Amino acid sequence: MIVRVRIQLVTQMWPGPSDPDFGSFLVPLRDRFEAAGHQVGVSAITTRGGRPHKYAGLLGRAIADARRTRPEVVFAHMLFPAGAVGVAAARASGAALVVMAHGQDVANIGHKRGVGAATARVLGRADAVIANSAWLGAQLRLRSGYGGPLEVIDCGVDLDAFAPRDQASARAELGWGAERTAFVCVGSLIERKNVVGLADAFARFGRGSLAFVGDGPLRSALAGREGVHLAGRIDPTEVPRWVAACDVLCQPSLIEPFGQATLEGMAMERSVIATKLGGPPEFVDAEAGILIDPTDPDALLGALQRAAAMPAPNPAARAAAARHDVNTQAARMLAVLGAAIKAFDSR
Repeated sequence: MIVRVRIQLVTQMWPGPSDPDFGSFLVPLRDRFEAAGHQVGVSAITTRGGRPHKYAGLLGRAIADARRTRPEVVFAHMLFPAGAVGVAAARASGAALVVMAHGQDVANIGHKRGVGAATARVLGRADAVIANSAWLGAQLRLRSGYGGPLEVIDCGVDLDAFAPRDQASARAELGWGAERTAFVCVGSLIERKNVVGLADAFARFGRGSLAFVGDGPLRSALAGREGVHLAGRIDPTEVPRWVAACDVLCQPSLIEPFGQATLEGMAMERSVIATKLGGPPEFVDAEAGILIDPTDPDALLGALQRAAAMPAPNPAARAAAARHDVNTQAARMLAVLGAAIKAFDSR
């Protein structure tokens, strides 16, 4: 018999009309929670950018939602500011609190004034803490001094949404006349994603095509390069088409707390190039792809050369990704939420 739980998800990243890809990886988790019979309410920010007062708006909405729905557990995605909002929502409804570290929230500790102290208060109130990779969990302990229990659970991959597709059909649908060696990079065009380094290595590689799916301040540094296509920011439902069209998915970030796009590419039977710095070494094995030092231009060029010779499609990559099926990860998170409720109720 299913014990139905009222869950309030508090997040500063959730898809909205103007930014449908913003936090889209959280939606499958919400859907699995509901499919398991639980009631899930979402209190969220749904647009990128804007002024800091948007967090005050999230705080007001989350408290109002908590008082209206009376959740048994508040699940806050990102330690701060969403975690601090989660503390207030849990207090308003007398609920347990579970917080999840995502990446930038941990990086901000010690770098942005007040974030360390605020994060400490969130961790001190939380009934359970989740990190999306063991690497990030270690960083959290190092930066915050947190010594309590910590579960490592990533957001998983929807194996149905990111199922293998025919490459020729995907290229025809996109009108992308890529040669046999076709590379795709998915994500914001920012320094951390190492997109200029990738484009430079591709120029030295000297053949094929490279598509960037995403947008950001470094777009102008990539525009006009031979063999480089800028797809821009697209609806998340269109991302699998671009992944299907490529031979290799490239995510050579300077640092990557987990690597969601890498996992999704693997699920679609694509070999990957990923960074050694962060979460990818926890799920990218030698048959699925190549891990590199992203600060070494020669290593990145060598990875392009080696990855181009790997199978496309690559069933071994999907097999590795399947160990992070969203259904499994959602069930693990639900177990943590249930345990947190019990711990809170026993106080």
